[in-house]
Amino acid sequence: MFTYDHFTITEATRLQLEMREQVLLQPLEKEIKTIGGADISFNKYSTTVYAGIVILSYPEMILQSYSLISSVTTFPYVPGYLAFREVPSLMLAWQQLPQKPDLLVLDGQGITHPRRMGIASHFGVLHNQPTIGCAKSILYGKFDTLGMEAFSSEAIFNKGELLGYALRTKKNVQPVYIAPGNLITPEESLAIMKNCMGKYRIPEPTRLAHEKVNLFRTGNLKAGFHIENNQPLTLF
Repeated sequence: MFTYDHFTITEATRLQLEMREQVLLQPLEKEIKTIGGADISFNKYSTTVYAGIVILSYPEMILQSYSLISSVTTFPYVPGYLAFREVPSLMLAWQQLPQKPDLLVLDGQGITHPRRMGIASHFGVLHNQPTIGCAKSILYGKFDTLGMEAFSSEAIFNKGELLGYALRTKKNVQPVYIAPGNLITPEESLAIMKNCMGKYRIPEPTRLAHEKVNLFRTGNLKAGFHIENNQPLTLF
């Protein structure tokens, strides 16, 4: 298994600075028909990480399939270095997918990161994949006062550079923070995430990934690739 467990924080920082040069913020090259959501779950103080990726039709938001995997990591939880703990497990879940989604949304930061290398950018560069970060808290950048009505949005800037958007997905709820990871623009990222809303505050791709991976962690789902009629498809 690929791992970053041997990296020091200094080495991780150096790698982020190298990888940031490979991030491309450009318009999507093809129509989005499927969208993935990725999330991680773990028990506090445990080295076991549970990773999940779901695939939905876009823009219908119908769950089609999902991939679940568990692995072990000793890389610590350090703000700004989430990818070094979570990406190796997500890579295993990604490899289990027989067909990759056109776009992947990750529960975390994109370029709204001190080194422009949040987990969505990190994963997107490694796989040359269009990615969006959808975070529940802001790590980097500033935005103006956000309206309380649903779909209010404000641009997130740092030193005049557009990094992403704060988006209030429902009336009077806390916003989420949308930023491109790789191979997509900030404006496209916001527009697509607005199309991913269901009944809840969190957009459907990462909400469903969170739901599946927690069921997996608690023993209610098994590892592997599953199609959404609940019939596991054995790939190995």
